[in-house]
Amino acid sequence: MEFGFFLFFAVVAITSALVVVIARSPVHSALALMVSLVQVAALFILLGSPFLAAIQIFVYVGAVMVLFLFVIMMLDVREAARVRFLASGTFPTLVVLGLLGAEMLILLFGSERFPASAAAGGEGALGTDSLRELSTTLFTDYLFPFEVASVILLVALVGAIVLARSEAD
Repeated sequence: MEFGFFLFFAVVAITSALVVVIARSPVHSALALMVSLVQVAALFILLGSPFLAAIQIFVYVGAVMVLFLFVIMMLDVREAARVRFLASGTFPTLVVLGLLGAEMLILLFGSERFPASAAAGGEGALGTDSLRELSTTLFTDYLFPFEVASVILLVALVGAIVLARSEAD
């Protein structure tokens, strides 16, 4: 039963990730990315990591996707939506994506590093002790890179607003 849920969530995540790349509308791409991120959160739950699933939902789906949608709405995407991004069509893109997916499956199923206990639904990936270690490490050793990433996102948002306002004037 758990393997069936895993396959379902994985197929929906991969399909929505393909829609992110193939969709012509930036809004549709952003919504497909949101679906893909929610499916990854569901996979974290199946792996026994509800904390990582909640962080995935709060940070990526809640904050970053709202930022993406806000930037898309601030910019004038009507002209960009009219231009076709792939002049020769999507067939070569689908062929390359299919080859990469086949390579990934061959490497995944041919590898001896794939843990059998994770596939059998063993104990959760993060216990309470490792969760405490993760949070301590995140807020001590990696606090500066975390803050740098948030400043970069803020600068990107301000830049998009400045670009949108200067084009509107």
